[in-house]
Amino acid sequence: MATTAPVPPVAHPVDEVPPVRQLAAFGLQHVLAMYAGAVAVPLIVGGAMKLSAADLAYLITADLLVCGIATLVQCVGFWRFGVRLPVMQGCTFAAVSPMVLIGTTGGGLPAIYGSVIVAGLAIVLLAPVFGRLLRFFPPLVTGTVILIIGVSLLPVAGDWVAGGAGAADFGEPGNLALAAFVLVVVVGVQRFAPVFLSRIAVLIGIAAGLAVAVPFGFTDFGGVADAGWVGISTPFHFGAPVFEASAVVSMLVVALVSMTETTGDFIAVGELTGRKAEPRSLADGLRADGLSTVLGGVFNTFPYTAYAQNVGLVGMTRVRSRWVVAAAGGILVLLGLLPKLGAVVAAIPAPVLGGAGLVMFGTVAASGLRTLARVDFRGNHNLTVVAVSVAVGVLPVGVPTVYEKFPDWFQTVMNSGISAGCVTAIVLNLLFNHLPARAGSAGAEPGGLTGGGDEHAVQKPREEVV
Repeated sequence: MATTAPVPPVAHPVDEVPPVRQLAAFGLQHVLAMYAGAVAVPLIVGGAMKLSAADLAYLITADLLVCGIATLVQCVGFWRFGVRLPVMQGCTFAAVSPMVLIGTTGGGLPAIYGSVIVAGLAIVLLAPVFGRLLRFFPPLVTGTVILIIGVSLLPVAGDWVAGGAGAADFGEPGNLALAAFVLVVVVGVQRFAPVFLSRIAVLIGIAAGLAVAVPFGFTDFGGVADAGWVGISTPFHFGAPVFEASAVVSMLVVALVSMTETTGDFIAVGELTGRKAEPRSLADGLRADGLSTVLGGVFNTFPYTAYAQNVGLVGMTRVRSRWVVAAAGGILVLLGLLPKLGAVVAAIPAPVLGGAGLVMFGTVAASGLRTLARVDFRGNHNLTVVAVSVAVGVLPVGVPTVYEKFPDWFQTVMNSGISAGCVTAIVLNLLFNHLPARAGSAGAEPGGLTGGGDEHAVQKPREEVV
């Protein structure tokens, strides 16, 4: 009697390894999506400290190198480090203001790097604690946080569309026309091209935009000739780290903000890929964030976190393989070791990135709405939770100076719309759905009982739960 061979288990889409040709194309697409954000932090901090052009170039190549290593650790993982999801790593913008303050008030780069190393170690130690907080992220909270992430990113895309913040030609019609052209190409490829090409729609849109931008004078590649062929970041290039108490405290606040943002990004990627973040994998991912931040302090760069712009790319392309993003990490390592290649990517004009960014960041917000569609809003206060959380999260995005009269630590937390909205959503969900309601209050059942203490209360009508 013939025996049938056992059917090999089907790999989860997150673990699938595409062909090398697709890995390279998909990976490059992720690099282009995050490159502008990745180099912005060293440019802002170095510019505020009035560093020389050579030192700025050094900061950028060091940042790209550690970005690549951090991404590889996060996607591939080893032991208890790495979330093993398609997550791109980059410098967190939450650290920019504190680092500028530390660097310009006498501490310099050594004081920045000392505080960054301590913050990284703190993240590694606190990772298991944050992992156990995952039960406070039901679909009501996760959908709200993902929506806030997408909305918070849209002004970044808007700046790119107009030519880049601070550009002399900011808002010129030509910039907006170029961005619109890229947007039309991306949407057109997604709609009409074969499946493989539709999955690299962003890459095709950027390539088409660059082909138009060069002859029309939107960019030039003069900086490529000036860049070196090889550049290696050495530990403590700017001097041994200095551990100042005030700098360490401010960076620890940044660490908490960064962990909150990263948690939201992990949850968003889990929703998009069908492999939801679990307490253990969340702790492993945060632990990898901490390790990358320590490496940042050693190799002359800054704190690292998951990059939300690449979350949108995963949702838009539906390419869920973590090995694709690992390939992007490998490309970043090359860019960090070969400054001339980095200069080529840096020459891509902001409007080209903006046209693609509108689609990617809008996809993140739409993914949040899709998650919220699973939440029940009848006979409960869930609508209030979403409304207030989104309002608090969008406030610093719409009015960046709203908290400038508050202490620095408060600004660090609240100026990040993602962390502010996330904390608000968690607190309001606990208030309305987990604490007993007063007898006779709105939404309370007879006898003062509510369905809020049940985790399913965010998804079922309250009377069903009770």
